[in-house]
Amino acid sequence: MSDTASAESKKLPEFALSDLSGKTYSFPSGRPALLCFVKEDCPTCGIAMPLVEAFHRAFSGGVDVLAVGQDAEGNRILAQRHSLTCPMLDDSALSVSFKYGFDSVPTVILADGGGNRLLEFSGFVRDDWKDLSARLAAMSDRPAPDIDWPSLPEWRAGCGSKAVEPGVAERLEAEARGDRMQARRIELGDNEDVFEFMFERGLTDGLPVVPPTPERVAWMLTGTRRDPRDIVATVPPNLAPLTVEKVAVNAVMAGCRPEYLPVVIAALDAVCTDTFNIHGVMATTWGATPVIIVNGPIRKRLGMNMGIMALGYGSRPNATIGRAVKLVLRNVGGSRPGDIERSALGAIGKFTTCFAEWEERSPWEPLHVERGFKKDESVVTVFGLEAGSRQIADQTSRTARALVGSLGLGLEACWHPKQHGAGEVLLVISPEHADTIARDEWSKSQVRNRIQEVTARPLRDLLPDEDSGEGTSPRILGIKEPTPEQLAQQVPKFRSPENINIIVAGGEGGKFSAIFAGWVSGPMGSSSVSRRIEEMP
Repeated sequence: MSDTASAESKKLPEFALSDLSGKTYSFPSGRPALLCFVKEDCPTCGIAMPLVEAFHRAFSGGVDVLAVGQDAEGNRILAQRHSLTCPMLDDSALSVSFKYGFDSVPTVILADGGGNRLLEFSGFVRDDWKDLSARLAAMSDRPAPDIDWPSLPEWRAGCGSKAVEPGVAERLEAEARGDRMQARRIELGDNEDVFEFMFERGLTDGLPVVPPTPERVAWMLTGTRRDPRDIVATVPPNLAPLTVEKVAVNAVMAGCRPEYLPVVIAALDAVCTDTFNIHGVMATTWGATPVIIVNGPIRKRLGMNMGIMALGYGSRPNATIGRAVKLVLRNVGGSRPGDIERSALGAIGKFTTCFAEWEERSPWEPLHVERGFKKDESVVTVFGLEAGSRQIADQTSRTARALVGSLGLGLEACWHPKQHGAGEVLLVISPEHADTIARDEWSKSQVRNRIQEVTARPLRDLLPDEDSGEGTSPRILGIKEPTPEQLAQQVPKFRSPENINIIVAGGEGGKFSAIFAGWVSGPMGSSSVSRRIEEMP
């Protein structure tokens, strides 16, 4: 048995707890005290309890002997099972156990009258308990109890403290920081199914969600340093204030881990700006959705997928970060299918569309650096794009010119081949395609200019006609009555080369790239927005 050596660690936290009869005991009391933290479902605590009772009977009056139980019902069971006369204090809230910082029970602490720790040990080591008995006898000037020590085991491991159980520890930590959850709590009946309840209340996206219990929400909040009451944004169309706590609730429901929370917060901050125009993205009859791209060091820390199946399923952070954003838009903002969300067809990407750029496989600077951030910053960029990619196959081009020309022809199909002067698009170039382009040392600027070149068509070929009622109106180009010269004018697919956003992602085997078409980019629609992610230290 070893005494605590550090002077700074000797002073123990004060507390006041009630016993089974409701009587309150305070620590310190001015007398030496023996504290024994226990829980009913721990077999080793069952070995310790008769000794605690024997110490109480032998040394009471000279030393306060207190059992501190971690479960209200379990405390009563222990008291009855062992016919306890020593006080059994109720720490079912686990606040004292958390402050004392031990990992297992039974934990025994001996303190002097001023509340200074004299010794501490956990589990059951027979010699430790035997030495403790002798020490208590000396402190109280009373004889030690007659205990059949040889009949006791030499050693038994303890059990985990309830204060360190998953979810509980995070809740206690949040409470210790002063975090107080404001959300309304709903109590369900014993026979109510929580998953069916959430379906019935319209809180899901059609798939089951994780019930956001206070413990799970507190655990989620450990992923950020921000106060749960901080306002992240105002969410259209309800114009509802979005607190950090509400983000955490929906992140729990989506299946996120706490370390994902800063990405979800940053994405929602970006999505709820006037520039992004989430109301328009969600209310349009086209199939638009927020498409979320993550850059910087956080990609690897979270284990985000940027390789094989980067745009598909199988990656928890990719799937749940995007899902959390959509659940917030639904549950806080009010964007629900058939109500505000009016997409005629929708798309599977409306569940979630989030992935990371494979910066290390790209021959170019990553997206967030292009947009003015430092390479070592973690950044999220949101686009208002169609809720699903389409792939472009080119397995034969061997030069940058041929391959980018091929990609450009694929991009011309966005929205409609005859719709030109378009806004933002996201081109996801696969590693094999990026390697082909890199061999000719083409820059992103050259890629963009080649796409504009290969997609340029005379205005006359883009006008609506008998063969296609869809096309490009001259008015979009500021032309009322086009002259023959204007009809011969070449119109590229995109308003400007800068509207073509380029990243690298996907598996290293496969000459396939992908495109996400934008929705009415510009002041009347949605433009991409980037935000730096506030990571935990």
